[in-house]
Amino acid sequence: MPHLWPPLSLDDWQDTCTTLHLWTQIVGKIRLVQTPWINHSWHVPLYLTARGLTTGTIPHDDQIFQIDFDFFDHQLRIVTSGGQERTVALQPRTVADFYQAVMESLGELGVAVRIHTTPNEIPDAIPFEQDDTHGAYDGEAAQRFWRVLLQSDRVFREFRSHFCGKVSPVHFFWGSFDLAVTRFSGRSAPPHPGGVPNLPDDVAQEAYCQEVSSAGFWPGTGLGYPAFYSYAYPTPEGFKDATVQPEAAFFHQGLGEFVLPYEAVREAADPDQALLGFLHSTYEAAAELAGWDVAGLKQAWFK
Repeated sequence: MPHLWPPLSLDDWQDTCTTLHLWTQIVGKIRLVQTPWINHSWHVPLYLTARGLTTGTIPHDDQIFQIDFDFFDHQLRIVTSGGQERTVALQPRTVADFYQAVMESLGELGVAVRIHTTPNEIPDAIPFEQDDTHGAYDGEAAQRFWRVLLQSDRVFREFRSHFCGKVSPVHFFWGSFDLAVTRFSGRSAPPHPGGVPNLPDDVAQEAYCQEVSSAGFWPGTGLGYPAFYSYAYPTPEGFKDATVQPEAAFFHQGLGEFVLPYEAVREAADPDQALLGFLHSTYEAAAELAGWDVAGLKQAWFK
């Protein structure tokens, strides 16, 4: 068995990370256009599987289809409720080539889908059908990333179970390319300022229309290394000065959130407990400083 928490240096797979991010956006946008809107954009993410990532079931007229990334066989698998299947190889290929292959496969299955082809949450984005720049794919690196997501998902689910208020699923947002879980206070929040690259402001404002404490994992593009994060919206006064666990965690002034480098979790004597300590302590700091009903929102069997 591979190590549960494998090494993951961003420098070693930066080009593959960028390409895979764009490929997941293509697949995620297909789910987006075919799925009824759910609050906070919960209808758009992908989910972890025992082999990769999935859209889950997607409606199309009177049939259902599903798209899965398989990081063992290195294939994108598209299946329908009628028993049909097409695959697209995950291999070094441009975003434009991947986009064309996916759309042709959907057409062969009788699933006519049109998406907005400009990537979201990426500055200077190139439309998918024009992107001949990004085309790297290191299968081993992609699988390592998935393994980190898989273990993170497992621990996030444990953390999620301690909360009895409104809480999101643990899901993978292809726009920001991160795994996230979000708790809600139940109170309204001030309008989000928006300004996310290539994302309509009203989408960001709807996503943050209620007070939240959110945590997740992302590969660290823009930070330089993979890390776990935790933030609150709106940020309560004194949050940045809170004492959190473990010792390696710190408040990143530029990001405005707490960060725990992935390597600190991987090298911990008990990675699960190190990560849970981060999740619980940052949530408690945010919730207590913002005046949430902390005791009332805790699951009864954890009190």
